[in-house]
Amino acid sequence: MARRQDVTNEDRAASKRVGALAGLAPFIAPYRGLVILTGLALTLTASISLILPLAVRRVIDGFSAGAELLDSYFAGAMAIAALLALGTGARYYLVTRLGERVVADIRKAVFDRVIGMSPAFYERLMTGEVVSRITTDTTLILSVIGSSVSVALRNVLILIGGILLMLLTSAKLTGLVLLIVPAVIVPIITQGRRLRRLSRENQDWIAASSGSASEALGAVQTVQAFTHEAEARADFSRVTEESYRSAKARIRTRAVMTVIVIFLVFAGVVGVLWIGARDVRAGLMSPGELVQFVIYAVMAAGSVAALSEIWGELQRAAGATERLVELLGATDSVRDPATPVALPRPARGEIAFEDVTFHYPSRPTQSALDQVDLHVRPGETVALVGPSGAGKTTVIQLLLRFYDPDRGRITIDGVALPDMARSDFRRAVALVPQDPVIFAASARDNIRYGRPEASDAEVEAAAKAAAAHDFIAALPEGYDSYLGERGVMLSGGQKQRIAIARAILRDAPVLLLDEATSALDAESERAVQHAVETLAKGRTTLIVAHRLATVKKADRIVVFDAGRIVATGTHDKLVAEDGLYARLARLQFTEGMAAE
Repeated sequence: MARRQDVTNEDRAASKRVGALAGLAPFIAPYRGLVILTGLALTLTASISLILPLAVRRVIDGFSAGAELLDSYFAGAMAIAALLALGTGARYYLVTRLGERVVADIRKAVFDRVIGMSPAFYERLMTGEVVSRITTDTTLILSVIGSSVSVALRNVLILIGGILLMLLTSAKLTGLVLLIVPAVIVPIITQGRRLRRLSRENQDWIAASSGSASEALGAVQTVQAFTHEAEARADFSRVTEESYRSAKARIRTRAVMTVIVIFLVFAGVVGVLWIGARDVRAGLMSPGELVQFVIYAVMAAGSVAALSEIWGELQRAAGATERLVELLGATDSVRDPATPVALPRPARGEIAFEDVTFHYPSRPTQSALDQVDLHVRPGETVALVGPSGAGKTTVIQLLLRFYDPDRGRITIDGVALPDMARSDFRRAVALVPQDPVIFAASARDNIRYGRPEASDAEVEAAAKAAAAHDFIAALPEGYDSYLGERGVMLSGGQKQRIAIARAILRDAPVLLLDEATSALDAESERAVQHAVETLAKGRTTLIVAHRLATVKKADRIVVFDAGRIVATGTHDKLVAEDGLYARLARLQFTEGMAAE
């Protein structure tokens, strides 16, 4: 697990600059109106902030004026403060709303993309890391769009306006202040590069931590059964500590940069204030002008300090954006055609494998299927048998087009799978996988997953056909009982029967059973086999099985070994040939009976 994550980190070692945030532009573009209103609110608040020092100067220089004039100055200052409060509130509302909207759109876009990716995609990227990108990385982007960007723009406006008004107040003092700028920019640039690298490294370790936790918790029963709690804790602790270490380095770098920048800025302000005080004593400027200049200088200095901090946030968000754009731009080895051909309706269920050779991406030197030719007639029940790793389940995965073969082609009703939209031909297929998937929902909703529009009566009929009705009815709330994450409340056999009921409810012309009865007891297996026999009538059925008792009644048995078809025929014919199938049959029937 750790090795796979390290490879992933290596693949993403190169990091772009803050320009990577341009990847957010397509998500912000639809909300131009909101962006314009936000910009207006930003400009208003920045402008009002820059007016306040002018009011302070009037108050100070006019302190000896009449009471009425002084009162009008304070009243004006209060009005400006009220406008500033309203503008700031409007800015917060608009920019936060924009951030939440954009991040929601990004999350939906990324999920929409990854949910349709083929299994080959997940061979090189852990699902826990994908989830981390959708959650942690989008949270970073929310922080930037909903806060950092608006604060940065406001500080840029204040910095520019402050410098211009400083020039109008005192060109001499402004020149002295500007001498400090190069000293401030240099550490921002040099430390910023290191900060960007550390931010990306930190995000990678956070993703690794999420992946480690997701993998361990997803298999918590296996972890506990093999007493691997200590190893799981140690692995998660190691990754989490690495995440903390990289975060600590990032924080230290940012803290050092902040210290340097703030010290240089405010040291310069103090020096300028000292020179300004001497000018006031010499009568070269009024006390109000000096206070006005100092306020503008402090505002400009504060803006520079804030921008130095925000720069780090922008770099973290740039790394997050990079990672999300990487998912959005990921290419899939299995793609739908630009102009798909429709599967003929009603589908007959004729299946053909023509000289098919296939290697899994993670095992490029080992053939999963080697020059396989297989033709299944409409309505025929064909069993695929053979030792583990012979290629039986691979036939199912290729037929569902989770992968494309390296050579040869696969057709349904004469139409090649790559010529059709995957969603089109998959509607004609019902699958019972080897590892049944139970969702964190009710029993009724789990079965209805096969056909969402099915009525309650149809759901219960499918459950009865799969020998699942009795145990479901015995649950505390019957069909409305919550089954827990991954069906933790059910036994293996019960999960399998829920999956079979789901396939029965789908009522598709092609039925795929991948070890569908492997987790059933003898009584349940007999009931389910009867249901499958009834369901298979008039449907093309492929049955993958190790237990040969489940395939004896198949119209045809195809024997696989090392990715090749080595024999085809009925049960009696294959037993008579005394080949691989016969040996498997003797092991299961003769020795199994002797063991009993």
